[in-house]
Amino acid sequence: MPKQLSLLFLAATLLLCGTTAAGAERCDNDGEIRFLCGLTNGEDLVRLPGTQWVIASSMVDEGALYAIDTGSGSISRIFPAAAAGSDQDQIRFGACPGPLSSRFRPHGLAVRAGTGANPTLYAVGHGDREAVEIFDVETSGTLPRLTWRGCVVAPGGVSLNSVTPLPEGGFVATNFNTRGGQLWEWHAALGWNVVPGSEMRGPNGIVASADGRWLFIGGWVDQAVVRLSRGQQPVQKAVVSVGFHVDNVRWAADGTLLAAGQYGAAGASIGRCLNGGNCQGVASRAARVDPETLKVEQLINYPSSQRLVFGTVALQVGNEIWLGGIAGGERIARFYP
Repeated sequence: MPKQLSLLFLAATLLLCGTTAAGAERCDNDGEIRFLCGLTNGEDLVRLPGTQWVIASSMVDEGALYAIDTGSGSISRIFPAAAAGSDQDQIRFGACPGPLSSRFRPHGLAVRAGTGANPTLYAVGHGDREAVEIFDVETSGTLPRLTWRGCVVAPGGVSLNSVTPLPEGGFVATNFNTRGGQLWEWHAALGWNVVPGSEMRGPNGIVASADGRWLFIGGWVDQAVVRLSRGQQPVQKAVVSVGFHVDNVRWAADGTLLAAGQYGAAGASIGRCLNGGNCQGVASRAARVDPETLKVEQLINYPSSQRLVFGTVALQVGNEIWLGGIAGGERIARFYP
């Protein structure tokens, strides 16, 4: 099919794919690479600051959020869950139509550090509505406890992918459109607005600098990390190629960026792999990017297999890098780069 149609098909597959590959039979190591097993399609991973917890999203069936204990490796569903609460913030999120009723299908995740043991979790959802769902997180118990606080429904025609909070409140989310996507910024008093200069093909993962002056975006189509200024005139934009389709971007402990995604020897090979076909030539990759110099250091190049079909996110956990993925993968891979 024509290239543009192929890209659109692939974008839809990335967004909606379920368990399309055979699950791992055993949780055995692969040389020095270890695994956490039991979570299917752990598409995104974020760390709850100051705790032993990692939160994972999965769009399987109606979708759910999971808490992973980085010490024991245990995996527990925390939303939907009996312990989860609901208390809508009518001041900030009064326009939200109400709590989720059934289908959640969470995708991109982000965390804003809170006071004490109560950070805020943001989750892009594709289920009953296209929206960013917001949760208060209590971490003082044996498991993180989520209280749903509200949602922000996406503008019409926008397909959200990833989200990052801003220091002054609000957040920025990506509109993953391979022909011409962009970033959208939301504040309670202003609503949604396009971030100036953010137009690009297939913006995927996103993180903001601590001061909110810079946004770092995974350019999926262009196989690049994009650095974009925010609130500055003129707009400053820089693009660095990483050699693979960047899915998510995360901060590492040393202040560098971890970009993760997929490599395919030919564009069509990625689509075949995602749909349970031949994954020859496809690999999960991760690279470290210096946010100031944009110097790239390749870290992980892991050929697609039943152990990890299609990597989507790299997260630093201690001295490890955890790689989550989709397309039916039932493991989170743990690398020592």
